[in-house]
Formats: sequence, structure tokens, C-alpha cells
Amino acid sequence: MTEIVCDRYLAADGPRELVLLAGAGGSRLLVDRREEDRADARLLAHLAADEPDANACLVCGDYLRTGARHTRALTRTDFRSRPEGWRAQDPADPFVPTVLIDVAGRRYALRAAGTPAELRWTREARSRGASLRRVSAREVVGALEDYEPVCALTRSAVARFRDDRRVSVATLAVELRRVETSPIVLNRKLREAVIAAVRERGTSLSAIAMACGRVKQDRRGNHSGETSWLARRVGLLPSSPGAHPNPWVHSATLALIARDGLGLAPREVELP
Repeated sequence: MTEIVCDRYLAADGPRELVLLAGAGGSRLLVDRREEDRADARLLAHLAADEPDANACLVCGDYLRTGARHTRALTRTDFRSRPEGWRAQDPADPFVPTVLIDVAGRRYALRAAGTPAELRWTREARSRGASLRRVSAREVVGALEDYEPVCALTRSAVARFRDDRRVSVATLAVELRRVETSPIVLNRKLREAVIAAVRERGTSLSAIAMACGRVKQDRRGNHSGETSWLARRVGLLPSSPGAHPNPWVHSATLALIARDGLGLAPREVELP
């Protein structure tokens, strides 16, 4: 295949381009590189042969919109390796359709629907007789506040149906990639660490916020920590009135609260 330029943007080192390159077995490598000399190539994603080029556009959109640059250097091995999400089906670990239930009692499962059939996560409607609602893998992870078994089931399903032309897993594979590479991560373990610091060590939310550099001043000149900022970031308060607490936090904010606010290494409050 010829190279396909998906997008371009301006970086500190000059104009860069996001381009699709041919990989092994009909797969394609989505690469970020300098436009002028094609150097400093960074791997964004490895698309399978049955994934449409439109999936690369989805990845590019997320990549440029969030400003995240979580990539690694492109290597020669990448041109010989299997796509992301691919693995030989392990007879001891086959894909088994499983219903997952969140704390509110809502049920989630992978189901194939549409023409042609597409495998996607769905959530059962609360009312009887209502239709199932399609949701993303990220929504299911957020509802359960846990990466597993959502990622394990999704990964197994992609591997099981990767070569099955009767069922498409292209969108599911992109959703899995987004969950696994996004800089926005679950905050449950961080929230538990904050609550433990308050209950067990007597540390106040205000003190933690101040240690993170989030300080406010009242009319008398007294300083205190922005507890609402902290509570929203760790999922103790909703981001807006009437909303539910957000189960997500940016990895940089998680590291700040862990390191400066709690005196912990960020990996101690990251969910696997």
C-alpha cells in the first residue's frame, strides 16, 4: 500500500504528520513523524488488516483533540509484528459471553447486532420492553470503576472474532485501544487513598489540596485548600449540579495528588 497521510499539525519541532504505513499481514501502522525529514517516528496504533482506515481517523482525532502524546518510538520490529489486540486464541482461555453488573444493578454484555453484524457492548434498559442501548467499552469500565473484566472480555472477543468475516470487531478494537492508551484513568484507587488518609491519619482534604498547590484565600486573608477541586478530581463530588461524580481523572492530576498530596508513588494509586 502507499502511505496515507491522515492529518497534520504544528509541534515545537515543526510540522508533523500522522500517516498510515504498511505493516505485516495487511495491517497498518499509524505513525506520528516530522513532515520535513520523516524522522522521530512515533507509533500511535497498529491496525489489523480488517480494520477500515476510518478507525485511524478516530485515533487521530483523539490524539490531536486531547493533546496527549503518549507514544513510543517506531521500531523495525513493528513492521513484522501482529496488530494490537491480536493474539492466538488460547483454548484454555476462550471467549465466554459474560454479563457484568454495576453497583446500580445495570447489566452489560457484548452482543452482535445490525447488518452486517457488529459486536459491541450493550446495557440493558431499566424499563421492561425497552431496547438495549449500545455503550462504549470506556462507559462500561467507568460504570464498574474497574478495567477488568471489561478489558479482558473485550480483548478475548476481538481475538475470537478477528478473522470471522460474519462479525465485525473493528469498533470494539478501537475502543479497547482507547481505554488502554488514554491519559484519562480511573480514580477509584486514588479516592480510596484520600479517604484512608483522612480517616486513618487525620489528614484533612484542605491540607491535601494545599500540598497540591490548590489554595484559596477568604476575605480575611486566611488560606485554605480548595477541597471542592480535590473532591471532584477523586470522585467524591460531581463536576456539576445534578451530575454523578466523575470516575475519571487525568493521569497527570492523579500523579500530582498522589505524590504531593499523599506522599505516595503514583503507581500505588493506579488501577491495573
